[in-house]
Amino acid sequence: MSDAVERLGERIAAALERIAPGEPPTADWLSAPAYVWSGRNARAVERIAAPALDQLIGIDRQKALVAGNVARLANGSAAHDMLLWGARGMGKSALVRAATIAARAQVPGRLALVQIAPDALPSLPALFALLGQQPRNFLVYLDDLGFAEGDSAGPRHLRSWLEGGVEARPANVRLAVTSNRRAIVPRHAAEQDDPLNPRDALDDLQALADRFGLAIGFHNASQDEYLAIVAAYADPLGLAWEQGDALEWAQRRGARSGRTAWQFVTELAGRAGRPL
Repeated sequence: MSDAVERLGERIAAALERIAPGEPPTADWLSAPAYVWSGRNARAVERIAAPALDQLIGIDRQKALVAGNVARLANGSAAHDMLLWGARGMGKSALVRAATIAARAQVPGRLALVQIAPDALPSLPALFALLGQQPRNFLVYLDDLGFAEGDSAGPRHLRSWLEGGVEARPANVRLAVTSNRRAIVPRHAAEQDDPLNPRDALDDLQALADRFGLAIGFHNASQDEYLAIVAAYADPLGLAWEQGDALEWAQRRGARSGRTAWQFVTELAGRAGRPL
């Protein structure tokens, strides 16, 4: 009886081994325009989805800085790590993707975008080791990054990767980080009341932002900017719209932003029975 049970167990183990998923195949780092890094492997993305640069309204200064810096990276010139911080929905992540598309059009194949999820942040040294071996330039992109209160290890590691650490990113890699806060980590008024070192807590938080060569702020759109964004999206699609309708849409959502404008245009297309 015991021999039969043992043989049955061996057959079950062998069957489970056959159906268990193996290691995902290693990505070809030279073929695709973009990749998604899972923490242990990469998946190629065949198309970067983003609006054209000229459709990103109300952020002209930010566009010039980001697009110029990404173009430098694509060309193999000195380029900065970038922190894009500030108001939600004002095109931070869209600008990173759009600038990558524009740079790739100038020097096809020389640049790829690699998006990494915040929970895969500890795997950045492994990713850097892979990318550093490739004859290509990479923009590693961390979208909507933020650290929980009390998390000191994450910001410390990121500072080390940006500048001076033994695991710092290689020369052909630069980081683009988007965050709703310039300091990336939570800040509270109580931090300013430290009786021993009243500036130390704030300075430590600011030190992370200071590691980025470009720290670019994004702010809420004015009414005129918001309407211009709606026009930039709706008019090329031939969608009729009214200013009052667009402003009411933004008021109901409590924000005038590029994201709100796009949501309004999506509503217009839906009302007209049109796909986007």
